[in-house]
Amino acid sequence: MKTKLSNSSLLIQPSALVPILMSFAALTLVIANNLIFGIVHETDEGTSAHIFQILMIAQLPIIVYFAFKWLQKNPKQTIIVIVMQAIMWLAAIAAVFWLT
Repeated sequence: MKTKLSNSSLLIQPSALVPILMSFAALTLVIANNLIFGIVHETDEGTSAHIFQILMIAQLPIIVYFAFKWLQKNPKQTIIVIVMQAIMWLAAIAAVFWLT
């Protein structure tokens, strides 16, 4: 049974929202880490760096799943959501390069 989305946003889908929240959590982690400890150049990465890496990599399969599931059904909204996900992903990466 096929269902159609009528006037509802794809952002309510977990596969759309979870990567955005994961990128936001990674961005928050970077900012909080720099506010608490300052900009420190360590020879070994700490726990926060490993958590950041896990958050950033773990969302990629979710984004791919979202794209495969929704691109045929609702291409315009899917592209918008993927662009939002990419912007959040790049913002978190940019924060690491800018603050470290």
